[in-house]
Amino acid sequence: MDLPEENKIQNMSESDSHDKSENSDNEPSGENKNLEEPKTWKDLGLVDALCKACEQLKWKEPSKIQKEAIPVALQGKDVIGLAETGSGKTAAFALPILQALLENPQRHFALILTPTRELAFQISEQFEALGSSIGVKSAVIVGGMDMMSQALILAKKPHIIIATPGRLVDHLTNTKGFNLRALKYLVMDEADRILNMDFEVEVDKILKVIPRERRTFLFSATMTKKVKKLQRACLQDPVKVEVSTKYQTVEKLQQYYIFIPVKFKDVYLVHILNELAGNSFMIFCSTCNNTIRTALMLRNLGFTAVPLHGQMSQNKRLAALTKFKAKNRSILISTDVASRGLDIPHVDIVINFDIPTHSKDYIHRVGRTARAGRSGQAITFVTQYDVELYQRIEQLIGKQLPLYKTEEDEVMALQERVAESQRIAKMEVRDLTEKKGKRKKGGDDDDDDTEGATGVRKRLKGGKKKGKK
Repeated sequence: MDLPEENKIQNMSESDSHDKSENSDNEPSGENKNLEEPKTWKDLGLVDALCKACEQLKWKEPSKIQKEAIPVALQGKDVIGLAETGSGKTAAFALPILQALLENPQRHFALILTPTRELAFQISEQFEALGSSIGVKSAVIVGGMDMMSQALILAKKPHIIIATPGRLVDHLTNTKGFNLRALKYLVMDEADRILNMDFEVEVDKILKVIPRERRTFLFSATMTKKVKKLQRACLQDPVKVEVSTKYQTVEKLQQYYIFIPVKFKDVYLVHILNELAGNSFMIFCSTCNNTIRTALMLRNLGFTAVPLHGQMSQNKRLAALTKFKAKNRSILISTDVASRGLDIPHVDIVINFDIPTHSKDYIHRVGRTARAGRSGQAITFVTQYDVELYQRIEQLIGKQLPLYKTEEDEVMALQERVAESQRIAKMEVRDLTEKKGKRKKGGDDDDDDTEGATGVRKRLKGGKKKGKK
């Protein structure tokens, strides 16, 4: 049954290489041609089918990391890619893998390891988009979903497997007939985070059961000691591709801080959301609980906010992201589950409601806006307890941020309404916790998204009716 697809991939490869040989005679043989930096996808050495795929996705030209990494990867070398978040790392490894797959069609061709489930689904979307015309099949293997249905997907032998390390090890151990002995490519995306999340044991297990004769790409925003150790363990004579040497944030990102007493954080948040209404926001909190509380508090004030955190079931997490991506909700309130890798182009403003404990997480959080050449804003809330953490962030990014200006009288005018909303949110959180306790035996929690919480549905419906008038 797989033959037609394999042939489809093979034929596309042959026709592309034929086109390339035909076109090569017509190209001008200018003396400076080899000295010039590649400007188009074709200049990187990609076949026509993949160049067309990039054009269809409206990618006008390769980004810095793509210009550096793709030619090296196409030469069949191992690559270590160090690049700031939002720089186009996924395509930098996806395109060379797809080109190699065209030349040598085979099932279980590449494995991409990623730290979070959301990132795995996002990488899969890119592979599907780039490989749709050449019949590429990919599978996402992550926790929080049914093992049996995943085993059935693996039995169909997809070309590309995108997985979180823990769940992949589960399948390698327990799923009959599944192995990765034929694997040709291994990619570790966000390698520093994979290792920070203590997946070292799982990664070691995976490295033991895949072929030594393979190509390996290691992509990371930061070069930590653990990443260096991993590099020594699994890469052969790698070429290091580095786009940003210093921890930096994108130039088009305007960054501010706001210094406020801890007890007025909610009031200032509501003020800023009102003042900048019409924009799309990502708000970062430090705990799952604060994420839910803040979402409920904002909902009670009529904001369309949706939470995303690690204690939600996988389906709910995807549903929350989908609502935000589709612009049905203008505010996504998240823990650091969404600080890395997620590409939501329309995020205008990032608010660090709780300051990150690790300074490097600041870079990743604010990297959710001002992506792919767009501009964006980031506002960090600093309370009397956060001064030291904030100073570390300024030290890391090498600049002092300007103060975000607010009129105290205007902010404090909201205090009563916010206090009432906080009180209702507290009750709703308590209700949710009780429901969760009762429902634990029954499996999935329907209130993960908190849209079913007391009174919230009425408000959302009420808002729609008002809007219609």
